[in-house]
Amino acid sequence: MKLSFKLSLLTFLLLPFSLQCQSDKKLRFPEADEIDAIFSDYNNPDTPGASVAVIHKGKILFKKGYGSANLEYDIPITPATVFHVASVSKQFTAFAIMLLVEDGKLSLDDDIRKHIPEVPDFGKKITLRHLANHTSGIRDQWELLILGGWRLDDVITMDHILSMVSRQKELNFTPGEKYMYSNTGFTLLAEVVSRVSGQSFSRFTQMNIFEPLGMKNTQFYDDHEKVVKNRAYSYRPQRNGDILKAPLNYANVGATSLFTTVEDLALWTDNFHHPKVGTPRLIEEMNTRNRLNSGRTFGGGLGQFMAPYNGLSQINHGGSDAGYRAFVSRFPEQDFSVVVLSNNGRFNPRRIAARVTDLYLQPLYETPAPAAQNEAPELITLAQNQLSQYAGNYWNHRDAFATEIQLKDGGLVLSRDGRPDKLGAIGKNKFVVMNGRNNVFVEFSEGSEKSRMTITIGTNAPMQLEAYTPVNYPLTNIDDYTGSYYSPELETTYHILISDGKLITRHQRLESFTLSPILKDKFDGNDWSFNQISFERNARGRISGFRISNGRVQNLLFVKQ
Repeated sequence: MKLSFKLSLLTFLLLPFSLQCQSDKKLRFPEADEIDAIFSDYNNPDTPGASVAVIHKGKILFKKGYGSANLEYDIPITPATVFHVASVSKQFTAFAIMLLVEDGKLSLDDDIRKHIPEVPDFGKKITLRHLANHTSGIRDQWELLILGGWRLDDVITMDHILSMVSRQKELNFTPGEKYMYSNTGFTLLAEVVSRVSGQSFSRFTQMNIFEPLGMKNTQFYDDHEKVVKNRAYSYRPQRNGDILKAPLNYANVGATSLFTTVEDLALWTDNFHHPKVGTPRLIEEMNTRNRLNSGRTFGGGLGQFMAPYNGLSQINHGGSDAGYRAFVSRFPEQDFSVVVLSNNGRFNPRRIAARVTDLYLQPLYETPAPAAQNEAPELITLAQNQLSQYAGNYWNHRDAFATEIQLKDGGLVLSRDGRPDKLGAIGKNKFVVMNGRNNVFVEFSEGSEKSRMTITIGTNAPMQLEAYTPVNYPLTNIDDYTGSYYSPELETTYHILISDGKLITRHQRLESFTLSPILKDKFDGNDWSFNQISFERNARGRISGFRISNGRVQNLLFVKQ
């Protein structure tokens, strides 16, 4: 009886270990050449490449570099190569804020103006939580800077961004009302950390995160002139085979500018599974889905996103600046992570990380993993009369952008912002964008009075567009829109004039582009940063200004001079 009880107790005590062993047996451990095959296109000393690390239970199962960190000096990429990881930085910024929360020095519910009074009073409280989960409504800094005439390879400092934020007059929406990605929020959070701690953000994170975790090759890069040993440089391969440099001169932190390696990020991801810095409560807060004012949850946590993958819980974030590409993916229940970093502007880190993940976790998926994501889906042939019914112009009201579907060379072509992409038919009304990504799908409505088009990119929420007939303005009418328009928020002027019978814009630092009529007083800018211009009229019906909207900036006012 006693022996039986002891055996039962021992079985109970060993049960978690037993279950874990079963889980380990299910986890697949691929050969190195299987991972090498995934990176074969980048394993060339004459091209930029990538670095990868696979982590399980605190141990690096695989790490390797492919291609060149510096093409001018033939320096190869290794697991110790330092990359700029762009928006992967945001989870570190949120973590730094949470460390100060744990120390009782601030609260996520603090008004941003309590710590940075230069932020305008928009009449609505913006909390640190709003900033950390992209629900603040503050316009995005990069798109504002581009509209203001800045190049993203200019030297851009914290002061430049804070000065621009201080001149803003409106928000995109009421804080907490919706989710809209905003880099500005994380720049402000980094400044909060600096002001509350009395240290530079770079120094605070070095002392409180990187050094305690042993991340010896990691830093927030706040000085564009600073020398960084073993750094990978940034490149943009061209379709014709040429490879161009993609300079990056950021001197701002929080939203971006983390320099690190796959080896150091292995230590970082393990800290979420086995905390050495921060408490389990902090980790739980970081990993919790946030809520909108309506109470609805969405995929955003603090500085990271929850995106289930083949039935498994996944927490991740990607990054893209200049030619740098990054993706960090964690699977909490499997204590498993994949880190992929690159200096190749045409590299898709999310897709590559998914393929690496499949090698290890496929036996655990609820359903078999899909075919390799770089393989094109099976195409079918449609008659010309079937294709022609979908040709036309489509408008997205929510994000204010236009798309045209044209019938060319016997097939459909999707054009947006002047970029044409061929569509391949995979169904009677379903198509895939044939640009090598194979994760952009287009579907047209059937049998409805007004045609609709749905665009789905990967696992993102579908975008709905409606067919419209562009306004046909006589030349005499478009003359009403010409003139000079000034934005006090950006301290910049656009000139609108007629050239070759078309309405075009001119700016002292930007290329000119054509304004295409959409609806009355609404034009498409044919550029990703200038999606929609909506002109406003005074009481006498004369043009008084216009407002620009794009993905992350809404209704920015320019006043006619």
